[in-house]
This record gives sequence, C-alpha cells and structure tokens, in this order.
Amino acid sequence: MTALPARALVLGLARSGQAAALALRRHGSRVVAADRSSEIDAGRLAAAGVEVHLGTEELSLLEGCDLLVKSPGVPGEASLVKEARRLGLPVWSELELGFRLLRDAPILAVTGTNGKTTTCGLLGAIFSAAGRKVAMAGNEQEVQLSDLDGAAGRDAWIVCEVSSFQLEDVERFRPRVGLLLNLEHDHLDRHRSLEAYRTAKLRLFENQTADDVAVVPRRFGEIPGRGRRLEFDAADPLPAEPLIPGAHNRENAAAAAAAARAAGIDEEAIGDALRSFPGVPHRLELIAEIGGVRYVNDSKATNTAAARRALSAYARPLSVILGGSLKGESFAGLADELARRPVRAFLIGEATEPIAEELDRREIAYERCGELGPAVRSAAAAAQPGEIVLLSPACASYDQFSNFQERGEAFRRLVEELRP
Repeated sequence: MTALPARALVLGLARSGQAAALALRRHGSRVVAADRSSEIDAGRLAAAGVEVHLGTEELSLLEGCDLLVKSPGVPGEASLVKEARRLGLPVWSELELGFRLLRDAPILAVTGTNGKTTTCGLLGAIFSAAGRKVAMAGNEQEVQLSDLDGAAGRDAWIVCEVSSFQLEDVERFRPRVGLLLNLEHDHLDRHRSLEAYRTAKLRLFENQTADDVAVVPRRFGEIPGRGRRLEFDAADPLPAEPLIPGAHNRENAAAAAAAARAAGIDEEAIGDALRSFPGVPHRLELIAEIGGVRYVNDSKATNTAAARRALSAYARPLSVILGGSLKGESFAGLADELARRPVRAFLIGEATEPIAEELDRREIAYERCGELGPAVRSAAAAAQPGEIVLLSPACASYDQFSNFQERGEAFRRLVEELRP
C-alpha cells in the first residue's frame, strides 16, 4: 500500500468513482465526492462518511484537498480538473488508486480498442481451469480495482480491463503482464486524434520493468517501458480452437493464450478454457432463434471496427441494426464491409444520416427506423428462415440509452416479444 492523502476529491460518481471514494474512506482519508448529475444514488457514500455534492462542480470543492481522483467519464478539460492541475495537485484515475492500494498483487491488465471484455473473460476462465485464484476488475466489470483492496487474496492474480480514459491519469500503474489487443480509430470525440488515443493506450506499458511482460500484436510498433516483449497473431497455433465464433475471437484467444503463458499457465488449462468459454453478454450473444431466424446481440460493438468484426463472423444473409450516438468516426469502412455481403440495414439514433449517406453511395438497402423497437420489428419482418438479425450498432449508446448494456437488454426484451 502507499501513503494516502488526508483529504481527497473524487470527481464523477459512477462505479469507479464510488469505488475510489469508499476505498479512500477505508484508509482514513476525508473524502469529498462530486458529480454534475443530481440523479446519482450516493447512499453508500453518505453512510461511509463521504461528503457528497451532486449537481455541482464548484471550484471551492478543492479547498484543503491533496488529491483529485477523476472518473474515466470526466474529460481532462473539466473545470475542477484544470484547477487541480493549476494548483499542482496530483490527478489520478481510480486505476492508479487501486494499483497503489494493491501494490503486491500480480495484475494482468488488458487494453485495446476491441475485444477487452471477451479476452478478460477468457483469461478468467483460463486461470480457473489452471486452479489458480483470480479476481476480475476494471472497465466494464462490476468490480473496480479499488474494490479489491482487502478482498483479493495475496496469491490471487487480478485480471483488469483497462480503458484509454483510465490510462490518461496513471502515474505508477505497472501491470505484471500488460496486453494490448489492437489499436483502431475510436473515441476521437474525446482524444481528438488517433495519435493521442494511441499515446493513452500505450501508457499501459510505460512503468514496466525487465521483470514484466508486454504482450502486443505481431509487428506492432515501438512501445514504452522495459517489459519483455511477447507477440501474438490470429494465426498462432493454439492448444484448442475457441468455442466462440469469428476470426476476431481467434485473435482474442491467441492474445489470451500468450498472456496466460506469460503468467505461467500451462497449455492444458488454456485448451480446456478455449473449448468451454461461451463468450460474454452483449458480444455476438445468441438471444433466440424464432421461426428459423437467429437474433444476435452485439450491443458492445460501439465503434465501426467492432461492427466490421461482427459482420465478418457470419456467412449467411444479415439484417443488421446500426446507429446510436456519434463518436467522431467515419462510416465509410463499415459501408465497404456491408457492401461485400447480402445485408439489409436498419438505422437508429443520432448516427442515422451519416450512415445513410455512406450506404447510399454503395446502393445498400436500408430503412430509417429512429428507435430500436421499430428497427427490431422491421428487421424481423424482413428476415427469412436461415438468416440472422444482428444488433451491431457501430456507435455508442448515449443518445437513447445509458450504456451498451441497457441497449442490449432492450434488444433482448424486444426479441422475446416477437415469440408467437
């Protein structure tokens, strides 16, 4: 563990912010917690003695504070963050805080544009198959790294899913094994350029020493840090073929196998997990087969690269639901992928018109549906037995849903309503 500040401000009170505030309180820090939303359920924080401020980001909240812990959804341009930096206060992500609280724990950290949640789930299955204690934490996980303070056993590995937003604000974070899955255009609305996005992602490796391992795609460019470099490729030999479909999932499997070997796990355990791991919710998740039509939930495809990978996983005709909130991406590459296969598109949300423009250029059939309900019903009506209705939006969900999970669950309910 490391010395913690006497008084800290936690900014942003979603899962990671609440985890950070509670961890700081467990170690005796006085904690001020703030969120610009007034709709946050902060009952646990108040009960733990946290001073909670909702619906405000007044600069006076920093008075007397020695540290600001910033949630990943809070941009660096936020007034309180800028003021903290002006005052010379350290600004940490919850990831940095959790690492400092768990300094002796071996961490296997996974980042990348796509495939993080699936690969983390597969790694968890591999560790379990090997009889090794493992705890799962991080971005898109129910448990945050700070939650494991005092809960993870000394001999347990921690598999931690890590986003670029979290890596923006690390100082000493150092995974025993760091895994970069891929790097493609995403979050340009936040990072502004691919180079800035790349820089944030590669901070995963910057504090690694020669005792650590950095796992990257074969022929990937230079990375920071001194970790021993280990490469993987989708065509690498595996002890078993993965149960989950798609070429991208074989690549995820190759990455997980390389990282697991770096953690000392044998081929038999890796093979057992590959043969049995069914995948994660909201990622190519088969919801139902109704009237010979399969309904697949890929709500976690929140960028065009993820949607292209989902499309390539299927050879049969598709009715694909696309759209959501914009993230600064071009839809040209996605439209090119759609043009290569028998497909009908059903468009929803803020991204409808930008996607429609690209589909028009390639004469791809589509329907403007506005919301998810009409899109599911129209896609179901158009699909023939043997075909697939695929929700793979290629966009974030924030125009109509709180997150991709809520969007995926709405899709599930709408599909169930189609049953006779």
